[in-house]
Amino acid sequence: MNKNNKFITKNFEETRKLGENLAGKIDKGTVIALYGNLGSGKTTFVQGFARGIGINKRVISPTFIILRTYKIVNGNFYHVDLYRTQNDNDIREIGLDEIIKNGKDIVAVEWAEKLGNFLPKRRIEVYFKSQDDTREITIKYM
Repeated sequence: MNKNNKFITKNFEETRKLGENLAGKIDKGTVIALYGNLGSGKTTFVQGFARGIGINKRVISPTFIILRTYKIVNGNFYHVDLYRTQNDNDIREIGLDEIIKNGKDIVAVEWAEKLGNFLPKRRIEVYFKSQDDTREITIKYM
């Protein structure tokens, strides 16, 4: 993949498949920052990504608990939803700043704009735009 890639998906399975395909192209220690409005496909994308890294459990949004942890080979996959967080203290309280710093796990963060200074320089950014029945998904490698 190049530095920026733009994709159009027409249904949830295509969005999941795109996430699954990305899973095969990343290393441990990667932070995936997800941006987009409610219902734009972030969780669906993460479900496919999780399948791509070998998670066979049902992956659901951690909106109310903020962080879900899944065991993967040689580490963890963290699925984070910052929608309900208010400030940096909330991020510190769940230990997300330390999880990001450890550099040995994979972290997918929905509503990543709330990470502020905790967002690492090296990351993958995924932007979601809903347009009628399609989604425009842009993947950027930072």
